Amino acid sequence: MANPLDQVASWPVTAAVGVASASGLMETTGPVSQPFRWASVTKLLTALAALDAVQRGLLDLDEPAGPPGSTVRHLLAHASGLAFDGDAILAQPGQRRIYSNRGIEIVAELLAARSGQPFERLLADEVCLPLGMAGTRLEGSPAWGAVGPLTDLMNLAVELASPSLVDEDLLAEATQVAFAGLMGVLPGFGRQANCDWGLGFELRASKAPHWTGSRNSSRTFGHFGRSGSFLWVDPEAGLACVGLADRDFDEWAKQAWPRLADDILGAYAA
Repeated sequence: MANPLDQVASWPVTAAVGVASASGLMETTGPVSQPFRWASVTKLLTALAALDAVQRGLLDLDEPAGPPGSTVRHLLAHASGLAFDGDAILAQPGQRRIYSNRGIEIVAELLAARSGQPFERLLADEVCLPLGMAGTRLEGSPAWGAVGPLTDLMNLAVELASPSLVDEDLLAEATQVAFAGLMGVLPGFGRQANCDWGLGFELRASKAPHWTGSRNSSRTFGHFGRSGSFLWVDPEAGLACVGLADRDFDEWAKQAWPRLADDILGAYAA
């Protein structure tokens, strides 16, 4: 059987891609040590920092934050009603899934205030360094500003597949649907009747079309970024896949990523 990662060489980009299991690294291809922009995959780091803060008693998921009636949980789940990139309120909390960079930034601001240090320092000390991600740094918004190599993104994927930094039950809560049944738009893929999201983690659930494969289970969670980055974890298959690229997300990714996911699951899931 051909190695599924061989197809990455035919993509119209320079890409680094890896497959991991809960027990660690399996295979990679491409420039694994080269830093790439993570774009919205950064949200997974910020979500993990928030969960770590919950464990340490610095944050409560159900405390008020953001627009009136909204909580940290609403903000992480893109259910606060905030606009994509500002403080305009477009809906009441819990009524629509409105993808919001601003909501994630507010969570990071709250974490910084509670910890007494800049968010980028908190992220480095509490998440990146403990997970062996010394090559990753935040250059901009906590919603999209991470830059780092595939090796670090693989470490994040292994942590999400088999958590050590945060409690397994807390991560399980964060990767289940928050505020079920909300209509919304999945960036790049259009309106979804059930635009399911966890707490910072995008859920495959019943979304169609989607950037993961047809073989991915409904429990698959992760995120993709405008920079051509992605990370998914499929708990039922016990597999994770990550990718970074030097070309922004567009039609090439819509074609390449689902095919790769299906081939990886076909090759490794058993």
